[in-house]
Amino acid sequence: MAELLVAEGLRLVEVAPPVLPAVARTAMDREWDKAVLANPALFDGPVAVCAGLSRETPDTLLVSWSRVTYRYFALRRVPGATVQRSLFVSVVQPAEDGRVLVGRMSSATAAPGRWQFPGGSVEPPVGDEPLDEHALRRHAALELAEETGVDLPAAELTRCLVTHGEDGQVGVHYLAPPLPADLLRERFRTLVAADTALGRVPEFDRIALVGSPAELPDLAGPHVAYLEPVVRWAGRRVGS
Repeated sequence: MAELLVAEGLRLVEVAPPVLPAVARTAMDREWDKAVLANPALFDGPVAVCAGLSRETPDTLLVSWSRVTYRYFALRRVPGATVQRSLFVSVVQPAEDGRVLVGRMSSATAAPGRWQFPGGSVEPPVGDEPLDEHALRRHAALELAEETGVDLPAAELTRCLVTHGEDGQVGVHYLAPPLPADLLRERFRTLVAADTALGRVPEFDRIALVGSPAELPDLAGPHVAYLEPVVRWAGRRVGS
């Protein structure tokens, strides 16, 4: 389950990366090597983690974040290790009938078979670019296009929720304008065909449109902790 947070403002502040003792770093590298052996598609690129989440004012959430690489998350498999929370964005893409689009992660991803909204881990900015609301919105729009084929201007996405899950993940969720269900399916089919023609494995191997949490058990496979409460929220917000 995940806690749903609503705020008018969102401020992001970079802090120093976590310091790992030599023993923890060795264990992390060992677990990462095992993960890559099992899934050679894994990539140790830059990623942001959440070092803290609090209310700076009643209407503003403060997110402090640090730069690491994806191998850092291998610490989750090390007993007793302290791991900072994942920071990710996602997009709630409604159909015109109020149902929302969810996708199942493919075998080429770090979480094969898992159902979630389109989205992904936040990447640190390059050079002097800030990690701010505009950057998060652009990243969310890019994830939506790459995973579903729905290509929307970032300006059309509206931040709706921040979630803090029992699994430690912190998500910033954006609401997209409704589109016809047939168009959503067509865009996904076109994306899969294009990826397949280029020899790439799509990030989603399947999509579905769901209208309530009661439909989630019908999806074969696990789903992320935030999916049920956000689907419930979307049913009240866009399904009426």
